[in-house]
Amino acid sequence: MRGKKLLATLAVSAVLFAGCGLKSGEAIITVNDKKITQGQFDEMFDKQASGGMFKAMGIDVKADKNAFVYLMLKERVVNELIIKTLLDEEIEKRGIKITNDDVDAAIKEIIDRLGSKEQLDAILKQNGVSNAQFKKDLTNEIKMKKLAESLGSVEVSDADAKKFYNENIDKFKHPDKVRASHILISINPEEITEIIKSDEKNKSLDDAGVKAKVDEEIKAREAKAQQLLAEVKKDLTQFAKIAKENSDDTTTAVKGGDLGFFAAKEMVPEFSKAAFSQKPNVAPEKLVKSQYGYHIILVTDRIAAGTEPFEKVKNDIKAYLVNQKQLELIDNLTESLKKQAEIKYVNAEYNPEEIQKGIQQTIKNQAEAEKKAKEEKAKETKK
Repeated sequence: MRGKKLLATLAVSAVLFAGCGLKSGEAIITVNDKKITQGQFDEMFDKQASGGMFKAMGIDVKADKNAFVYLMLKERVVNELIIKTLLDEEIEKRGIKITNDDVDAAIKEIIDRLGSKEQLDAILKQNGVSNAQFKKDLTNEIKMKKLAESLGSVEVSDADAKKFYNENIDKFKHPDKVRASHILISINPEEITEIIKSDEKNKSLDDAGVKAKVDEEIKAREAKAQQLLAEVKKDLTQFAKIAKENSDDTTTAVKGGDLGFFAAKEMVPEFSKAAFSQKPNVAPEKLVKSQYGYHIILVTDRIAAGTEPFEKVKNDIKAYLVNQKQLELIDNLTESLKKQAEIKYVNAEYNPEEIQKGIQQTIKNQAEAEKKAKEEKAKETKK
């Protein structure tokens, strides 16, 4: 595992099995004189297995059918823990310290970029990240940044940025875009059904009774959406206030419903069709229904398809190139530290060589199972 990939997991831009019954404080790996415990492995494994790509794709890493995925993730977590241990040791050797002021300054920078603390809180809540975990991840990110800075000065000239711009011009092209705000009144029949069933006073209802209640609630929410639409039409200047007080899209509600600029393909079809057909700063004529519920959409600006000018993106390019060079410095340091380190796998189950054997055996088993299934299907076809 290269240092770049470790940093990606540690960065904010973001452990299902307890191995062999070991106690969480017991060492499973030692790196030089530092130990990696079962608890550390479990914590990182849980975090990665229950979030990100696996969560988005609905993959249950614990399922027998996903043994290959489990082993791949296990190997990745082991490698990341080893690299983290080595880098933490190097940070300690170099006397790099992270103060509360460092963390507070980084949080302020993020809040300034997002627009408000409420917006940051909403994003954390939406992603199921606690403030404590956010600060922990941010502290790790600051450590890596300070470590990179200690490895040498990194400079990127305007000429470097211009070269990157010219060589990647397609990255700076954009289709037609609109900027819009919306008020969402959420309608999720399954969610409404669960809420109704969980209410003690509805325990005696049969399926038909529950459905009637659900239909009633949906009609009430549609009526609320129509009422809010009427208020917007009456006074368009109150749109942001109405969104803050009523929108079920909590991430954008704190910004008055502002979604920023977006291309048509970035939104669900119903939403895009309505937004791209509206004129800026004109009250919407009707509600827009999507899989999420009812939207009241206000278009505030438009941008025709084109290419972002270099001067507008220059600073972003330079920041990106600086970051890439710093990652390369840490990547090289990581490889050097790994070669010099004394790594012992106290529990052989966590030895990458053993994990690889398990991966190869899983591939073989799956191939044999597929072959057998095909043979069985062929027999059934002949019959």
